[in-house]
Amino acid sequence: MIDTRGGVGNRLTCNRMELYHRVGCSAPAIAGINEGMALRILVTGSSGFIGSAVASALANAGHVVRGASRRRSAPLDAAGVEWMELPDLESTVDWSPLLDSIDTVIHLAAIAHRSHIDSGQYARANRLATANLVQACARHQIKHLIFMSSISAQAGSAADHVITEQDEPWPITAYDRAKLAAEEEIRRAGVPFTILRPVIVYGPGAKANIAMMIRIAALPVPLPFGSFKNRRSLLSIDNLVQAVMVCLDNPRAINRTFIVCDPEPITLADMIATLREAAGRPPNLIPVPPLAVRALVIAAGRHSLWDRIGRELVASSADLQKVGWCPRVATREGLRAMIQATISQSQGSSR
Repeated sequence: MIDTRGGVGNRLTCNRMELYHRVGCSAPAIAGINEGMALRILVTGSSGFIGSAVASALANAGHVVRGASRRRSAPLDAAGVEWMELPDLESTVDWSPLLDSIDTVIHLAAIAHRSHIDSGQYARANRLATANLVQACARHQIKHLIFMSSISAQAGSAADHVITEQDEPWPITAYDRAKLAAEEEIRRAGVPFTILRPVIVYGPGAKANIAMMIRIAALPVPLPFGSFKNRRSLLSIDNLVQAVMVCLDNPRAINRTFIVCDPEPITLADMIATLREAAGRPPNLIPVPPLAVRALVIAAGRHSLWDRIGRELVASSADLQKVGWCPRVATREGLRAMIQATISQSQGSSR
């Protein structure tokens, strides 16, 4: 059972007022939050990059948080987050113990987009596990399920127009299709939900695509991206956490699907230049024609890499902003902060 004693409600009111001030929004802009009332929240995937940020923010805001993950997290323990082990998502999960005493669920746990995962694994871990969870939520009368989907459920890794929620979904890979299928399971279940479709998320500790871009930017050689004008929408981890906070107890977010991205896209050339400058290095970008780079990347068997860095994907988060989301981190500012935090962490660990 979750212990809700100890003056949580009073701390919650204060912390939320601080949150409003910090993001530069007035309190009414974050609609539907019941002042002085802590929610009892299960965060699945709580030890991951996004999950740990979300769980920490919720606990710091005064909510009563249970984190479910495969491994325990010392920082979350210190933040007062209760930990329970998350079973293998490819097996049949009994969600009941995790849902005991919970009124809100934030479902982040999933198998990430990896080349060595087959379609069956994605279907079991990302669709079937979500279907079982939302059915258990219905039995436990969960008041709100927030599901972390992906922009790829709607548009794959690239698009030739600005993506909005009104576009017909066009998933490309098995991962994309499993995420979209999980969304459909949630919509059918009858549990009040909010679905978030974030673009690529960056911040200290980010993995996969962002970690790859950091490694590329750190190479001590000129890079052939000077002529790359393709734009990509990115998402600061801080802005994503704020999106979750806004949707938590917001009537305008119920049974809605939202794209989540920073307000302005950034070109690949600007992204690399920003990462290098944040590390105290000159951009040193050579204007090589993108088609020439594309030929080299594809010849090396990295077609998916080209889709992620060489093509355009611009999304709009206007719908989410209409329900009270006020993103406070601009992309270039967030990228610089990520690099500076990474450098500080590296220096600290080497002492």
